[in-house]
Amino acid sequence: MKSIAIIQARMSSSRLPGKVMLKIGDRPMLEWVVERTLRAQSINEVVVATTIDPSDDPVFKFCRDKEYRVGRGSVHDVLDRYYQIAKQFHTDVVIRITADCPLIDPKLIDQTMLVFTSDLGFQEMGAHHFDFVANRLPPPWGRTFPIGLDIEIFSFNALEQAHQLAKTKYQREHVTPYFYEGTPVEQLQYHVSSSLYSSATSPQGFNIALLHHAPDYGKLRWTVDTPEDIELVRKIATYFSDDTFSWLDVLQLVEKNPELTRINSQVKHKTHLDVDSRATG
Repeated sequence: MKSIAIIQARMSSSRLPGKVMLKIGDRPMLEWVVERTLRAQSINEVVVATTIDPSDDPVFKFCRDKEYRVGRGSVHDVLDRYYQIAKQFHTDVVIRITADCPLIDPKLIDQTMLVFTSDLGFQEMGAHHFDFVANRLPPPWGRTFPIGLDIEIFSFNALEQAHQLAKTKYQREHVTPYFYEGTPVEQLQYHVSSSLYSSATSPQGFNIALLHHAPDYGKLRWTVDTPEDIELVRKIATYFSDDTFSWLDVLQLVEKNPELTRINSQVKHKTHLDVDSRATG
């Protein structure tokens, strides 16, 4: 089973243009995401998925200069971008990562992949192969991991079905809503008594799972989409000598220094229904 992490990255962010190439320490944010993702043991390759728009030429050149695998595709139909790159690289499994998550944790990627492959020794709990596994979903399903550690894993077959059948703008732009939309909230939502994950079958027929963490840290925001976000992540990076720290190290840091979390506490997180107003068609 070949698994590829595809990192979507473009320069034309609506709230923080050029963010993927902004520096954290002495390196662009995109480099942080790629290098941390490369450390995951459960993936075979990492590919950056940028767009064919000329504004993303710097992203493409940067990846080529760093000898990162890179592909180009649609600007706003990100689902098509994923599908075409997954097909080009002949993968069986796609790990979706976004380039605004510089604190992505390779061990958390591996943990999510273990659930996807059901290699947990939890057969007595009804574990089985899944079509789609995530450690976050948008409201109302919810999340218990900090925003910015977002991982979604799905089979190529499921991706192909979504590519063929997903029709709305937000489904095409956000890639994965087609997998889980319509699934009863109570089947996936976190409860204190929950196990490592909850699972359900979506109306589209996908076996899906949502990872949980106790206690719930879903309100922490470590993604980068605004000037306040990049300020926070830059300050977090100054506390470490390199980029090999884990998300639990960051958690310990912000719990000891609550003033850090206040930097971007007023930022409103986007939802899966938000679409880029510049998209057409």
